[in-house]
Amino acid sequence: MRNLFLTLVFSFSILHASGQDTFSIVAVDSVTGEVGSAGASCVDLILFFPNYATDFLGDLIPGVGAINTQASYNATNQNNARTRMLAGDNPLQIITWLTANDVQNTPQNRQYGIAALINGSPQTAGYTGASCLNYKNHITGPNYCIQGNILLGQAILDSIEARFLNAQGDLACKLMAALQGAKVPGADTRCANNGAGTSSLFAFLKVSQPADPYGNPSFKVTVKTPGGFGIEPIDSLQVLFDAQKSCTPSSVSETADIPWRVFPNPAGDMLLLEILESNWNPSTSVGFKLIDNTGRRVAKGTFKGRQMQLDLSDLPSGLYNLELVSEGLVLQRKVVRK
Repeated sequence: MRNLFLTLVFSFSILHASGQDTFSIVAVDSVTGEVGSAGASCVDLILFFPNYATDFLGDLIPGVGAINTQASYNATNQNNARTRMLAGDNPLQIITWLTANDVQNTPQNRQYGIAALINGSPQTAGYTGASCLNYKNHITGPNYCIQGNILLGQAILDSIEARFLNAQGDLACKLMAALQGAKVPGADTRCANNGAGTSSLFAFLKVSQPADPYGNPSFKVTVKTPGGFGIEPIDSLQVLFDAQKSCTPSSVSETADIPWRVFPNPAGDMLLLEILESNWNPSTSVGFKLIDNTGRRVAKGTFKGRQMQLDLSDLPSGLYNLELVSEGLVLQRKVVRK
């Protein structure tokens, strides 16, 4: 009887630990319509939950949004969140509904991160229940939500955010960079003693295009490692990622193959675009687009000649990416709006 009692206690502890999934991120891209999810945790899926899909905490609804359900994970709550998203609720409305209608009446144990495209514009919301294990918190941005529990500290979430915002490339590239921000021994504190210390035991990343069927994202990489071996799953995930994808844009040049400038930079209400190439044909058509730091295109058009003035007066202060496209050449420069 004593052995049976110990077995039951041990099983309960493992089940409880399995629900406390740690750091993750959801994000959407309003330009491409992509939705994505990535995350990691110090749960030994190989030993205790071999039938769990490694990406179970992330739910992608192509062209609509992404939902991460963690901390005392419950599949019914996750399914309810998807139902509310498909019904047209925005992220904050979904979280409000979930906390009021928790399937086990224990919303204080849950953690959610939700990002969605509402009429083409990104919206996000996060929730961290008071009873989630420390350190716990979430961060919301214009097109992303980052959340974690059982963390080393706030620095893990801050590093994920910084890597996501500063990464070059598409949404998958940004999500991979975000996970690298958490590649710290003991990021999930349970893994501090996994060999010499790892961030986690499993990791995943997936992105759906708008036309992807539900449950079959066009890009997905997953890794699960056994406890006690000291294998860093984020490094393993990066290897799989690099085998399928490059995040270095081959046709984009910050210095450009032809001389050009933007002036002034930082800019006020007006920005001058100028081609400095002496042999430039003034009848050549040049396309341009301006993208904000959420990935949203805020201006586009074409011009001919050497110069064009771009009106920024309706745009908020911040960092923007300016691209010029002409005859197969793509030129790119960072622009700061004061």
